[in-house]
Amino acid sequence: MSDTSQTTKSHGHGPFIAAIDQGTTSSRCIVFDKDGRIVSVDQKEHEQIFPKPGWVEHNAIEIWANVQEVVAGALDKAGITAADVKAIGITNQRETTLLWDKATGEPVHNAIVWQDTRTDALCKELGRNVGQDRFRRETGLPLASYFAGPKVRWLLDNVEGLRERAERGEILFGTMDSWVIWNLTGGADGGVHVTDVTNASRTMLMNLHTMEWDDKILTSMEVPAALLPEIRSSSEVYGIAKGGILDGIPVASALGDQQAALFGQTCFAEGEAKSTYGTGTFMLMNTGETPVNSYNGLLTTVGYRIGDQKAVYALEGSIAVTGSLVQWMRDQMGLIKSAAEIETLALSVEDNGGAYVVPAFSGLFAPYWRSDARGVIAGLTRYVTKAHIARAVLEATAWQTREITDAMTKDSGVELAALKVDGGMTSNNLLMQTLSDFLDAPVVRPMVAETTCLGAAYAAGLAVGFWPDTDALRANWRRAAEWTPRMDAEQREREYKNWLKAVERTMGWIEDEE
Repeated sequence: MSDTSQTTKSHGHGPFIAAIDQGTTSSRCIVFDKDGRIVSVDQKEHEQIFPKPGWVEHNAIEIWANVQEVVAGALDKAGITAADVKAIGITNQRETTLLWDKATGEPVHNAIVWQDTRTDALCKELGRNVGQDRFRRETGLPLASYFAGPKVRWLLDNVEGLRERAERGEILFGTMDSWVIWNLTGGADGGVHVTDVTNASRTMLMNLHTMEWDDKILTSMEVPAALLPEIRSSSEVYGIAKGGILDGIPVASALGDQQAALFGQTCFAEGEAKSTYGTGTFMLMNTGETPVNSYNGLLTTVGYRIGDQKAVYALEGSIAVTGSLVQWMRDQMGLIKSAAEIETLALSVEDNGGAYVVPAFSGLFAPYWRSDARGVIAGLTRYVTKAHIARAVLEATAWQTREITDAMTKDSGVELAALKVDGGMTSNNLLMQTLSDFLDAPVVRPMVAETTCLGAAYAAGLAVGFWPDTDALRANWRRAAEWTPRMDAEQREREYKNWLKAVERTMGWIEDEE
């Protein structure tokens, strides 16, 4: 975060771009200057609602109130007014699904969050005799409860009278980008109903090749077209903010959070990739102007689209458990007292002592997608201490990243040039060095760690000419630290083989869950 001296220095010396990040646990607003530096930040958490096991909801009215509050807070902390802000960008938790009344702006139900699994049975049913890949060719996605389309169908089936109202055109659907933009631009009084290509690509309703809603899929999923927002690029003026503190400012970008991080990391060339290390990890690789089908357990998604330029696609790999494995070591195992302590403990030994930890706590995500897997610690002998386990825990994050980069190379034919990293775990230097060793590629961390908000700000700034082009954004990107591989190839291969053996041991632990 910015220190106060920086805030007072930029005080009043505009112009600025503001970005709203409507995330899973909180909403925040960050004000950026011409150099892509943070001027001020304000953030507020919202309630997580758990009506039943596996169900997760948010109150969209609370979220909109929080968004307005953090925008006011960020401008106030920066000591500026709306007149100093040239555009506002939006980034959002992806796949979280909301339906609301067009005339009143009232949500018809809480938003159903991306983590929510209530559509599991529906997804199996939709797979019919084809299974998970039924809509994969058109959408790049497997049938899973993660995506928005089945959530829309669930609401239409389960909220009294909703389907009729939807067919009459009285109801709007949106992911959180659409909800925020609609409200910013006037809401029930002329609000703009749009989404961008990145968010649309996570609904399972958009055709990746045409960039339009797919009528066949809408019919199969029984989702009326009248609900849907207009699909626009990620960087263009959607409308002008009406009323409120931002009155008169162009609303000029929308990107799903992981794509925003790709954009903020300036991964504008084919083969450039970023990995965000949080609770779990999301890695995206720019694959250029053609969507690449994955045969190795990755998602095909839209990376971004700038104005009327061609869309840029990405491959995405997700790892369920990375930062949360360190939390588990701390809270459930009591082997460390703070997350930072894992590095010190791991550094007290030379290697993993032959131990491997595979954190398949809720099954394995990419590239396996095995829900029958559970976590293991393998290779134990009397020699192994808690320090070796700590080291194996960090190695688990690095090996899982390696598996995803391997899958990306197989799918795209593009070798990873370098990995740009962000997120909380990047403060762990041993982990960053291990990543570089296991990937046999440079690992680079930028000065501005808030790459998600930065990406939304960049896209909005491009749309209004605040920055001339992506080259100017690249010039802004500053390296804070870089790690290069130090491990010899033979050792890397030997260790990788052991890791893969340990992964095999996790599979088939749960027998036929049904």
